Amino acid sequence: MIEHSAVLLSEAVESLVVDPDGYYIDGTYGRGGHSTAILEKLSARGKLLAIDKDPEAIADGRSRFDGELRVAFRHASFAAIKEAAAAFGDVGAAGILLDLGVSSPQLDRAERGFSFLRDGPLDMRMDSSCGVSAAEWLNMAAEADIAAVLKNYGDERYARRIAAAIVRERSIASIESTGRLAKIVATAHPSWERGRHPATKSFQAIRIHINNEMQDLDRFLSEVIDALEIGGRLVVISFHSLEDRRVKRFIRDEQRGLVLPKNIPLMEVDRGVRLIKVGRAIKPSDGEIDRNARARSAVMRVAERVA
Repeated sequence: MIEHSAVLLSEAVESLVVDPDGYYIDGTYGRGGHSTAILEKLSARGKLLAIDKDPEAIADGRSRFDGELRVAFRHASFAAIKEAAAAFGDVGAAGILLDLGVSSPQLDRAERGFSFLRDGPLDMRMDSSCGVSAAEWLNMAAEADIAAVLKNYGDERYARRIAAAIVRERSIASIESTGRLAKIVATAHPSWERGRHPATKSFQAIRIHINNEMQDLDRFLSEVIDALEIGGRLVVISFHSLEDRRVKRFIRDEQRGLVLPKNIPLMEVDRGVRLIKVGRAIKPSDGEIDRNARARSAVMRVAERVA
């Protein structure tokens, strides 16, 4: 079995679980690291709903927690968080956690198609039972669309050059494997960074696009306050700037509320403030990064619903 180390485990759970009797949602179950730690802090009355769009993750959870009556599983995207929270009835969640990283079993199993280090089918779908695979998209998308995805989701400086290489190579033979795509990107990339594979940004960008990750996060943020009870905590762990900027801006804007002239006397509640920041952004310690290199880019932000 491939081991997965949950990032910022103790920090996330300490920030999240403020009421041991409350209802909690782990919006990205992964392989259960955070869910396990949440359950350890809950009383017999506490409840946990674990969500994941990857059916293999849900199967893992149901097997791992067989007989644990405090936890339920839902095969879905965290995007529909308001609908998921309705499982608790009229009571909002005491805390909602998102860990936006890709789990180790997804990265390390060649057949999932996420990794440029392991040759396998070019899939990249979190849920391979639906949607368009990376291979299908790359073999039919317009060159300009591929370049836009690489630039916008991967911040790839050579996006147009790589997109042109992909279109040229697919005209010779369709691109069906991670190994072939990695080779195409590496050959087209004129500037290799030391210690980083030249396909890193391209694979990240294609994965984000195939799984609608930014759209899912935007929808989640638009619904999450209504899914929380007053005093409920939101904890989000991001792994690249695209995600973190969205979360940071969301919390900032909600805490600011209505922007009005300074001479208008209004209470916080009158400004429509529903969410406030809790502490500063938290990053993994040097020790955690030494133990798990995939933690190095993680950033955790915490907020609390106040109205």
